[in-house]
Amino acid sequence: MSEKSFSGHPPFEVRVPDRQSVPFVFNSPHSGRIYPGEFLDESRLDPHTIRISEDYYVDELFGAVPGFGAPLLSAQFPRAYLDVNREPYELDPAMLDGPVPHFVNSNSVRVAGGLGTIPRLVAENMEIYRGRIPVETALNRIETFYRPYHDCLRQLLVATHSRFGGCVLVDCHSMPASAQSGTRLRPDFVIGDRFGTSASESVSRLAIDLLRNLGYTVARNKPYAGGFITEHYGRPRRGLHAIQIEINRGLYVNEQTFRKSAGFEALQADIGRFVGELTRMSFGDSDDLSLAAE
Repeated sequence: MSEKSFSGHPPFEVRVPDRQSVPFVFNSPHSGRIYPGEFLDESRLDPHTIRISEDYYVDELFGAVPGFGAPLLSAQFPRAYLDVNREPYELDPAMLDGPVPHFVNSNSVRVAGGLGTIPRLVAENMEIYRGRIPVETALNRIETFYRPYHDCLRQLLVATHSRFGGCVLVDCHSMPASAQSGTRLRPDFVIGDRFGTSASESVSRLAIDLLRNLGYTVARNKPYAGGFITEHYGRPRRGLHAIQIEINRGLYVNEQTFRKSAGFEALQADIGRFVGELTRMSFGDSDDLSLAAE
């Protein structure tokens, strides 16, 4: 873990089992909820509104993971401050004061939507900053927090793959209860595998079936197929599978107050059951390192 501190806290946390016994790594990149005062001073949003883009308590929902023999990595810094589910340099020059390096990707769809590595928005029409921020500030966040975070995630995946002959990354997120426009309810869960490119069919299908067996409605890849982390680390032909799991916030949190609802503990218990069943998968002996149920 990085030696750097984040408002007196480590920038991210790795909870590891006494002994890793399953070929899984779990990751919660958007559940960070430590907002430095300096960052809040730069923002036009109040301390409550700026939290809108958080994946509220997802790290807690998956808190049982180490007990099943797998590590759980989670960010302490909030997504509004830095989004590690982006390329390292998806930056918007219009929000930065100073010339940006030539290697910056300023033309991505995510940058255009205000949701780059240094986000401009927490939600539609909700600008984070009062004015431009120095380009050095943006680059320093990437070097200080983004790179150590991904270094840590990569080390966990490499060590797991080396030990078990393969690895499954489960990238854990939450989603608003209704669509951005209108009131159409979303499913309880969405499993994303980049339309079959980041994980084998057996991994995605098992995750979906397990959640449905617990009584939840589950969609695949719509409206969320997976972000940079899923796309970047998922290499199923090399035995590295990555799926993204989105949890409907209406199941467990009040989206206006951000307080846990009465359904939190039941959902947390069900996610524990899901993790327990999912991690029973193991890599077989075939050359393609396909997954086989134990």
